[in-house]
Amino acid sequence: MSEPTVLPGCEPMSHDGSRDAGVLVIHGFTGNPSSLRAQADSFAGLGYHVELPRLPGHGTTIDDMLATNWADWSGEVEAAYQRLVVRTANVVVMGLSMGGTLTLWVGLQHPDVAGLVLVNPAAANQADDALAMIQEMVDDGMAVAPGIGSDIADPDATEIAYEGTPLVPLLSLYNDGVAPIADRYGDLAMPILLYTSKNDHVVPPAASDHLAATAGGAVEHVLLERSFHVATQDYDAAAITAGAAAFVARVTGA
Repeated sequence: MSEPTVLPGCEPMSHDGSRDAGVLVIHGFTGNPSSLRAQADSFAGLGYHVELPRLPGHGTTIDDMLATNWADWSGEVEAAYQRLVVRTANVVVMGLSMGGTLTLWVGLQHPDVAGLVLVNPAAANQADDALAMIQEMVDDGMAVAPGIGSDIADPDATEIAYEGTPLVPLLSLYNDGVAPIADRYGDLAMPILLYTSKNDHVVPPAASDHLAATAGGAVEHVLLERSFHVATQDYDAAAITAGAAAFVARVTGA
């Protein structure tokens, strides 16, 4: 089977740095690496090893995503983590939205990571009735619902994301991804830098509150007043990039 054609700007990134530290950067549901390209480029410019994977089914066509699930995405993230740890054992993980869920999953899988940076993570499960409604839509033959991409306040910024939301993969995110870890954040002993947009039309800020209240380690919780969900490309992008860089330097000592 031939490889899918990746949309321009959605390519993954792998960078060999000069410091003894690295950052794994993970994009969100229906997004792609472009959503965190600025942050990944910043880490690379500072001399860190960087892995910015393109999750299976993302950055190509929505038809490609329909056949993917949590096992595919977490498998690619684990592979990217392993590519990083052969270069340095001093690793920070950063993720946006579903990338935040995957970041938390990596922290639970690998408790020796130096720290986690989370931007509007999908850290709490959907209500049972919401999941039941999505399942009913799937049972009725609906494969794709209206899109959730490009929730950005800045009118001059746009996220490259699919126009629709694939429903079976969405159920996998919550049933296979979020649900098994949402009650385990007390096991996360590493420091966490958590960014939460007060006006997020994709992931309720209460998801961040749940994480902040239950994480086992120190949590620095920063509220974003001006940005919507894709804050890494919004008005607070520069502040997130700078704050994440300072956090990585502090927790890795590199």
